[in-house]
Amino acid sequence: MNTQINIIEVNKLRTELGNQLIHDGINFSVERGEVFGIAGGSGSGKTTLLRAMLMLLRPTSGSIQIFNREITDAHPHELLAVQRRWGVLFQQNALFSSLTVLENVMFPLKEFTRLDDATIRELALLTIALVGLPMEAVIKYPSQLSGGMQKRAALARAIVLAPEILFLDEPTAGLDPHSAAELGQLILKLRSTMGLTIVLVTHDLDMLWHVTDRVAFLGESKILCIDPIKKLVENPHPLIQEFFDGVWKQ
Repeated sequence: MNTQINIIEVNKLRTELGNQLIHDGINFSVERGEVFGIAGGSGSGKTTLLRAMLMLLRPTSGSIQIFNREITDAHPHELLAVQRRWGVLFQQNALFSSLTVLENVMFPLKEFTRLDDATIRELALLTIALVGLPMEAVIKYPSQLSGGMQKRAALARAIVLAPEILFLDEPTAGLDPHSAAELGQLILKLRSTMGLTIVLVTHDLDMLWHVTDRVAFLGESKILCIDPIKKLVENPHPLIQEFFDGVWKQ
């Protein structure tokens, strides 16, 4: 049995884009099975940090270990082996506009497995049902879906390979409050049923409050605090207080 506690370890991470310093000595760990939030004001480097963890950009220096493997200097084949163990929900969903919902969800299975077509279709349909999409949606194209249904379709594609980690970039962006709340409950359900570890980048205060176990707050190119949200909102740092100004505290 795997007794590893931390599934992600980031140490002394420094990121520069051009002449701009984005991160200066970022340190944090993510425990297996938790929902770890990343918050901060506009321009604080939240999405850049997520992109570094996904190796969509290479940090200037520092260490990112996922599943006990250093990924910043990993060989492409080794990196791909790690990447296949996570799923990603991008802010704009990144669904293929020319494919139906079913075809979108089937795509990773066709790309990364040797399963036969009938099994691929069955797995995709099961995953679509798991995220709460009605079966009549499977033949529709992304442009024919509401924003909330597009998010669910993208989420189904992100989890169809049964990942161990799920990365979410602003998952409630563009959703109305009701759809956002439903998505939050779905995320918690998936964490429970699939044993997922979830890394969540968001500015959605309700999502931070109701879904996360701990939140890392970015500011001044550093992590200013990592705490459960109820403790974080009481932190006296001016940037944290400004961000949470008016948040319901209890």
